[in-house]
Amino acid sequence: MIRWLFAILGGIILGGVVHLVSVLALPRIATQDAYARLAPLTKLNAVTQLPAAQPGTAPMPYMDPAFAAAACKYDLSAGPIKLAVPVSQAYTSVSFYTRNDIAYYAINDRSAGRKVIELDLMTKEQKDALPEDEDITSADRLIIESPSATGLIIMRALAPEPGLMMQAKASLAAATCKVEQPDTTSATPQQKR
Repeated sequence: MIRWLFAILGGIILGGVVHLVSVLALPRIATQDAYARLAPLTKLNAVTQLPAAQPGTAPMPYMDPAFAAAACKYDLSAGPIKLAVPVSQAYTSVSFYTRNDIAYYAINDRSAGRKVIELDLMTKEQKDALPEDEDITSADRLIIESPSATGLIIMRALAPEPGLMMQAKASLAAATCKVEQPDTTSATPQQKR
């Protein structure tokens, strides 16, 4: 009787370990993650409108047909990204994912409190290299640190009625995601003397 209990207990523990390892390893070994699915559809450091969610043909799983969606595949090796997303009439959200589909930041129009969601996306090293200037560290400038140099930005705009889908798509079409060029017009401290 005790041998059977040990065998059952050993089987349960072994099954739990196998389950845990497979759940943790699956995101790293999956070949059709969101980044791989969107790679042929998107351009690097540019906003691309995603096709409407249709059963069986959606570019990403669980896409809501009431939302217009756009994506920006980013690479921060060339410099920080400046993102600007105009707010739609109903609701707009922006989500940030690493190359391995780990969500690390999200913002919506209500928390932004503006007509345009504007932010700078950069790595920790790029943020540390910023000069300590009042203009750069002001509260109006939202700086997001990316844990990886590559990843995805997914933008969604709600169309509460089917007739408003064109307005939602138009607000995402006006979004920009581009490498921020260094400001060469500002004077250096030696030029100010």
